[in-house]
Amino acid sequence: MKNIGILTGTRAEYGLLKPVMQKVEQDKDLNLCLIVTGMHLSEQFGYTYREIEKDGFRIDYKNDMELVSDTSYAICKSMGKELAGFADIFEEADLDMLVLLGDRFEIQMAAVAAMLYRIPVAHIHGGELTQGLMDDAIRHSVTKMSDLHFTSTSEYAQRVIQMGEQPERVFCVGALGIENIKSIRLLSREQLCQKFGDIFLHNYIMVTYHPVTLEKHTAGIQFQKLLNVVENHPEYHYIFTYANADTDGAIINKMIESYTQEHKNTKAFVSMGQLGYLSALQYCSAVLGNSSSGIIEAPSFHIPTINIGDRQKGRVRAKTVIDCGYETRDIEQALTESQNQKFKDLCQESTNPYEGKNTSEQIIMQIKKYLNQVQGKQKIFYDIEV
Repeated sequence: MKNIGILTGTRAEYGLLKPVMQKVEQDKDLNLCLIVTGMHLSEQFGYTYREIEKDGFRIDYKNDMELVSDTSYAICKSMGKELAGFADIFEEADLDMLVLLGDRFEIQMAAVAAMLYRIPVAHIHGGELTQGLMDDAIRHSVTKMSDLHFTSTSEYAQRVIQMGEQPERVFCVGALGIENIKSIRLLSREQLCQKFGDIFLHNYIMVTYHPVTLEKHTAGIQFQKLLNVVENHPEYHYIFTYANADTDGAIINKMIESYTQEHKNTKAFVSMGQLGYLSALQYCSAVLGNSSSGIIEAPSFHIPTINIGDRQKGRVRAKTVIDCGYETRDIEQALTESQNQKFKDLCQESTNPYEGKNTSEQIIMQIKKYLNQVQGKQKIFYDIEV
């Protein structure tokens, strides 16, 4: 039996990885070793590891990196502590493969430790671009430390190959988030109200805004301009979800807390869980902000996304996405366009470029195929013709 380590550090990432975790548990040839770190273990972000346990998974290791602040200094210190924690875990766990998803600093430390322990890494969602974020550097560095690559579009697969990865180790499987939308039985509007409150009876907009990490000290200024638009449109209700643990994320979260306390047509959530968030998406009038969920998951519900600024610049996007600048007038114009009947009709006809077939099954199949190889596991740089 092969030991498959799966790492999760955020609520959103866990929701995406969940079907992979389930399939590992169900496979007689594989054993799941679940490692939890990052925001899951933070009181500030709601101790979301409890959601994982509530879903019936056993957490084998907790690597608390002590995210006490979102400053560059604090994050660097936390990353160092996390790296040391992975040394303890990998010394004991005897992993045959480590599965990592995405581009956050938590997974970069896991990839570094796995490389030193010669644990093969399977990386999900590589090859993507987010030009407003330092995530690009993290994502691409994890690609170079990984042995298998599962991308969400063919364009991203080609980019991974362009970085010198062998084409036979790169698999375009679609996005796990889309598979979740198709496979999970989502809550009805009435069930949403019972679980989260009557605000879901109204015409509401989902708002998620994260810091643009390649910019310094802009989060509060940018988010205030978004709030100006919210203030100008009381005809809608607004569901805010908290920003992540990136630098200056706490500034946004404090502004959310203050604003929602003063406005009855708003509600804020530290975490809705995967089921709650996807269920809320299906009934909303639009997604507003700069989260990847507006680019990847929202188009499958045929709803408009108002994507603000540069945070998601470079990602493949559906026709349901309206890109706009940071200024209040730019966001106002995009909101008006998103609610135009002509654009709503376009959203209904649009397809999602991130959609794949049996995404989690393909990931498990290729991991098993790789682990069963006797030879040919050593990485060799692949040169493309120029």
